[in-house]
Amino acid sequence: MTIDWKKEVEARQDDMFQDLFELMRIPSVREDDKGTKDAPLGPGPKDALLKFLEFGERDGFITKNVDNLAGHIEFGEGDETLGIFGHVDVVPVGTGWDTDPFEPIIKEGRLYGRGSSDDKGPSMAAYYGMKIIKELGLPVSKKVRFIIGTDEESGWTCMDRYVEVEPKPDFGFSPDAEFPIINGEKGNTTILLTTGGSNGEAYRLESFTAGLRPNMVPESATAVVTVSDEAAIASMKQAFDAYVEKEPVTGEFSQEGNKVTILIKGKSAHGASPESGINGGTYLANFLDTFAFEGDAKHFIHLVSEYIHGDTRGHKLTIAHTDDIMGELTVNAGIFNFKADGKDNAVTLNIRYPKGITSADMVEKLTALVADTAGVQEVSTTLPHYVPEDDPLVQTLLQVYRDHTGLEAKGKVIGGGTFGRLLDRGVAYGAMFPNSIDTMHQANEFMAIDDLMNAAVIYADAIYRLIK
Repeated sequence: MTIDWKKEVEARQDDMFQDLFELMRIPSVREDDKGTKDAPLGPGPKDALLKFLEFGERDGFITKNVDNLAGHIEFGEGDETLGIFGHVDVVPVGTGWDTDPFEPIIKEGRLYGRGSSDDKGPSMAAYYGMKIIKELGLPVSKKVRFIIGTDEESGWTCMDRYVEVEPKPDFGFSPDAEFPIINGEKGNTTILLTTGGSNGEAYRLESFTAGLRPNMVPESATAVVTVSDEAAIASMKQAFDAYVEKEPVTGEFSQEGNKVTILIKGKSAHGASPESGINGGTYLANFLDTFAFEGDAKHFIHLVSEYIHGDTRGHKLTIAHTDDIMGELTVNAGIFNFKADGKDNAVTLNIRYPKGITSADMVEKLTALVADTAGVQEVSTTLPHYVPEDDPLVQTLLQVYRDHTGLEAKGKVIGGGTFGRLLDRGVAYGAMFPNSIDTMHQANEFMAIDDLMNAAVIYADAIYRLIK
């Protein structure tokens, strides 16, 4: 039986994008301050989950809601279950958008809006692949379960709860990365470098703030500094103008009395690829490090400027490591917080690491490096994950990709973490193609329409081959 998957996807294009637009209009950013017993992560993630489950009920699938944190859409019969893991939460909007991030719009063949590529667009493409199989009444020998998360971008609270009450699928994939396949993911650890709040007199750092999430490169950073005299302020302003002129950043310098506010703006990017961004926080520290701060303010600034700025591989932090299969360790300084009262002062490091080094190793090395000026605190860690390329799951998915693209394909390891790692035999599969432009976690996030359509074709064929 030959099925024209492309024709089937094209016949449903309008419906797919109508559903996707509805989903993207929901501002599903985690908001703990708005959390309730009924909506633990805030109203947005819950509403997006309910909307997706509503699509499943409309289309005749079996659905289940797990505490408004996660849910699934299921069909088929058999002893084994294929799991497809998507997520409907999105990272905060940030600044720099040319359009309303929660009003999806198509321009020049691209769908713009938060979640278009991470991960509402790819999730919808995979869901429609599954929907096509059901609507065609194709024979299947396994169950397929589309599992929806609401906290992938933060702490995976959704999946922690889901696997407590639901059995894990036997194998599966997450449409939350790139083709041809991601069969390896680096470990992911978050470590705080903490300081107090002591200061000097000539330059007093009142505050230094940057970043929205550990897994985002901070686009902008702001410092408020009290400077002792007018001449010093004039000199700082002159130095600032020269700095932004020569560095790949923009900025603003304002004064009110003897207090100055300094803003530096770079470029956001996904924390798994920190080299793709321009970290406003490290550039601001690098500028301030030329002035005579004292105490903890000096330690905070110098720590960032000396050991983090311009190095996303951890060499200066003494934690650099490379594995032949999984590649290099990467470091993203995602959140910066300093206040003169010393409360919660820290630089938050999000580290993606290969096999061969552990979070304990990193804590030990960082502690030795900064013992005299800062503290080191591990917040969380996830171990590296790898599915061998000769696994039948990997081989099947690679062959589907080859059949639909005519391109060669082999496994790949990334620094990003996807729900694929929840399963021993779990991978990430699409939806970006090798020539796609990656705008995940950035302003003006988009996904090419052709990419979404082609991904849906591949997903439909792949799902069927895995469950028939």
